[in-house]
Formats: sequence, structure tokens, C-alpha cells
Amino acid sequence: MPFFWFKINLGWRKLPLLKKILFGGEAGLSFAANTGLTLLRVFVGVSLAFTHGHLKIPPSEGLITSTANLGFPMPTLFAWAAAMSEFMGGILLALGLATRVAGFFICSTMLVAILGVHAADPFQKKELAFLYLFVAGAFMIKGANDWSIDGLLRKR
Repeated sequence: MPFFWFKINLGWRKLPLLKKILFGGEAGLSFAANTGLTLLRVFVGVSLAFTHGHLKIPPSEGLITSTANLGFPMPTLFAWAAAMSEFMGGILLALGLATRVAGFFICSTMLVAILGVHAADPFQKKELAFLYLFVAGAFMIKGANDWSIDGLLRKR
């Protein structure tokens, strides 16, 4: 049995790596840094969830067909994954809850949008997906700031 198996049954305090992945981020940032990061996180998360994500739930036949045309097996499942990545990922990003995980799923969806859906389009059609990709990527790498649910969970 792997070593980590024994730690899983002992609670969050015994899982520092998992806690760091799920709720990690920097603490002790200045007021200005926390303000800027919170505004960016909340605006991008709410924008993604409520201007793109909610329109895809439940996935339309067009979204499922587009997913199939991109070559994904089980297109209904992957259409749901894209819709939930945008909707729930945006909400989680805005709340600052599981920010790194939300950032990962948003980045994955935006890469498919850039390289698949909009591959032949000019940059002007791709720029919003690039914006979401890089903001979500930054939060995936950095994690949430002090003013987030992750920040509260890190203190526990």
C-alpha cells in the first residue's frame, strides 16, 4: 500500500500537499495586492460563469455536435465538462474556493477553445479565450489571495 494511504484517513492536517493544491496561495499580501487580486478574480469568475457558462447548461445539440466534430469521444460528457468548467469554474474562481483546481479546468477548456473551436479564426475571435486562459492560469499557479474562501481555509 502506498504511504499516503495512511495519511488520508487521518484528516486534513495530515495532508499538507493536498491542502496546498486545493486551497493554496500566498498569505500576508498587502491591502493593495489583495484588493487588485480579489477584483480580478471576482470579475473574471463572474463574467465567465454568467456570460458564457450558464448559457451552456444543459449543453445544446450544437455544443455536443461541435464537441464531437473536435474528435472527443463521448461528446455529451465532454460538452458537460466544458459547460461545468465555465460555469462552476467561474463561480469557484469568483469565490476563491479550490481556486487552483478551478483554474486548471478553466485553462483546459480555454485551450480547447483556442486550439480547436477557434483554430482557424483571427486573433480577435480568440482574444477572450486567451484572456480567460491567462488569468485562470495565473490563479492556478498562484492560488487565491487572503480575501478568499481558500484564504480562510488555509488559516484553519
